[in-house]
Amino acid sequence: MNLAATPPGAGPVLVIFDCDGVLVDSERISHIVLQQMLAEHGVHIGFDEAVARFMGTSMPHTLAVVQQLTGVPPEAFLPAFRARTYEAFTSQLEPVAGIVALLDSLATPYCVASNGPREKMELTLGRTGLLGRFVPGRLFSADDVVNPKPAPDLFLHAAASLAVPPEACVVVEDTPTGVRAARAAGMRALGYAAMTPAARLHEAGAHAVFDSMSTLPALLGLGLAPV
Repeated sequence: MNLAATPPGAGPVLVIFDCDGVLVDSERISHIVLQQMLAEHGVHIGFDEAVARFMGTSMPHTLAVVQQLTGVPPEAFLPAFRARTYEAFTSQLEPVAGIVALLDSLATPYCVASNGPREKMELTLGRTGLLGRFVPGRLFSADDVVNPKPAPDLFLHAAASLAVPPEACVVVEDTPTGVRAARAAGMRALGYAAMTPAARLHEAGAHAVFDSMSTLPALLGLGLAPV
C-alpha cells in the first residue's frame, strides 16, 4: 500500500507506534513476572532495576542476560516466562490510557512496529480490543527482520512496506532503545515517558517527550526539528 502520495501537510505521512508500553500497558506486567521468575532462581533484583536492564530489549537479549544471571538456558526459561506472562495478560492487561481515543481520532495513517514476536503482539492487541484498529499489512514485529531495535531495520522495513520515505515518518516509543532505532532510521522520534524517565528519552535523541496521549496530536502537527 503506497502512502507516499498522501499530502503530508504540517504533519507526518505515517505514524509508527511501538506496541508494549505505547499501545498496551504490558511492560509493567512483563517485568513483574520476569522479576518474580528471577527471584525463584535465586536472583533478587528490584522492579526498577529489572526495567532498567530489560525494558526495550529484544527477547534473545533478555534470555541471554537471564542465562548469565541464573544459568537457565533460553529453551527452559522462555516457555515458562511466556506462559506466565500471557496468563497475567489475560486478567490484567489494559490499553495504555488515552490510546483508544487517540487512534479513533487520528487522521494520519499509522502502523505498529514491535520488538516482540508477532504472536505476542497479536495477543496483546487482541486482548485489549486494539487489533481491529490496525488494517492488514500494518503489523510489523521483530520476526520480520534479522536485527531488531536498536537497529533501524524494523522501522525501515515498516516504512518501505508502506512506501513511505523514512523522513516522512514519526515514531512513538517509550524506551531509549526504540528512540535510538528511530533516529538511526532517519525518522523523527517522540518519547512517551510512562515508565522511562523523560531525561533518558531525551538523551537517546527524542525530538520531543510527552507523558499523556492527549498531547500527542499537537506534537504530530508541530514542525519538529529535521531528522
